[in-house]
Amino acid sequence: MFRTFQRNIRLLLAGLTIGLASAGSANNISVTNVSLTGQNTADNYTFVRFDITWENSWRTSSAPANWDAAWIFVKYRVGSGNWSHATLRAADHIAPDGSSISAPGDNTGVFLYRSADGSGTFSKTGVKLRWDYGLDGVVNSDIVDVKVFAIEMVYVPQGSFYLGSGGSETSHLYTYPTSTATYQVNNEGEIAVGTTAGNLYYTTSSTAGDGLGPVPAAFPKGYNAMYVMKYEISQQAYVDFLNLLTRTQQNTRTSAALGAGVTNVTNRYVMVTLDAGSNGYTTPERRSGIRCDAVIHATNPITFYCDLNMNDIPNEADDGQNIACVYLSWADAMAYLDWAGLRPMSELEFEKACRGPQSPVANEYAWGTASITLNSGLTNGGTASEISSVSNANCTYGNGILGPCRGGMFAKAATTRAQSGATFYGILDMSGNLWERPITIGNPQGRAFDGQHGNGLLDATGNANVSNWPGTDGLGSGFRAGYWASASVIVRMSDRSDGAHGTDRRRERFGGRGIRTAP
Repeated sequence: MFRTFQRNIRLLLAGLTIGLASAGSANNISVTNVSLTGQNTADNYTFVRFDITWENSWRTSSAPANWDAAWIFVKYRVGSGNWSHATLRAADHIAPDGSSISAPGDNTGVFLYRSADGSGTFSKTGVKLRWDYGLDGVVNSDIVDVKVFAIEMVYVPQGSFYLGSGGSETSHLYTYPTSTATYQVNNEGEIAVGTTAGNLYYTTSSTAGDGLGPVPAAFPKGYNAMYVMKYEISQQAYVDFLNLLTRTQQNTRTSAALGAGVTNVTNRYVMVTLDAGSNGYTTPERRSGIRCDAVIHATNPITFYCDLNMNDIPNEADDGQNIACVYLSWADAMAYLDWAGLRPMSELEFEKACRGPQSPVANEYAWGTASITLNSGLTNGGTASEISSVSNANCTYGNGILGPCRGGMFAKAATTRAQSGATFYGILDMSGNLWERPITIGNPQGRAFDGQHGNGLLDATGNANVSNWPGTDGLGSGFRAGYWASASVIVRMSDRSDGAHGTDRRRERFGGRGIRTAP
């Protein structure tokens, strides 16, 4: 029976390229040689086997005492049906020598990372993940397609940290009543908010928050260990997501009108909104290169691709696959995170991911200093080696480029944290490029967030459906650390000018990034 089942498996080999990095080249995380092996027809499981590699990986036992990892999940479909999320066992996976696998209890995916200190390209052959396909309703005689996806993440250890820099940022967090006194988070317990000495507080406004509380114990504070996406969601990552949705879901998750019955498309740059400029959807406004064909099937799912250079040839080397995905509404970003088994971060987790356990620096940026250098030009634009033409630039802000850039572009070889624009833990582009969109403590919708993760499945319309996430209107979310046209003061890590200013508009400044509480 094993061999019969194995003959009926129709493997779709696919890897997801997300990461970018030093020396102006992409990390090129890739998954290859996917196969199914070791099927147990009595217990209804098999192993998904594959090879994986990515560049500029690390693990260090000295400060910051962390590592990078791949968050790996599997999608499958039976016959010509819709794509579903595979249930991976919480144990019994097989990690090649030199690597470790940890898995959360919700069976949505696994983390793969170095098992010892080291750095450089990380390549492993023969990773095996146990897929309990019987739990997904798949039977031994089904014909299935399988895709394996990998997203680069960074481990942020458990520990105390400070909120606020002690500087002059708008509505920054501090210990009441002294606005220059930072606030230390020592556990995941409830945090009192308000105008009582010793409480957490900030200057209130319609966009920064109501100043009320408490911040409940269930709200993720950042004390517990977590994994954070190393880069913002890339355009290729969003294309891969779109291409596994139903036609109805695709229509919801794009700006263009692509519903059933549409066969001719003029608004082919499908994420761009009509208010983007006189060209509307017809050009890659603000470097948004996600496109579809001019003629599409009336009801079948659409195939999307990147075409930043506008020559109608999909996915060429300069088509912007590694540029941060722009024009994502709140609902777009949350649908991607739910589909990938991730979740949004809280604004407290945002400050922890940037600052780490270090003492705050007044008016600091994500890289820990109060100095910033504008990126005002590009070399090798749109390619995997896109890099700033300003040799010492460390941030895209101030309208220098008129759109977002390649994720991790400033992490060139042999650079300091400040020169690469990296957080304390090695997370990139947390200041500038596109707004970070964490869950706010500034209103009741945000404070209701309890850190639940996505389960890999969307509702029929293509929306995330996780309890206690802010809804499709975006209320409960906020903005941190600016975007490609922000003034330098807005790009500061602790600025909360729009810390509770949730919205669901698709705009030229909105992207996305996800995290996961560590297993």
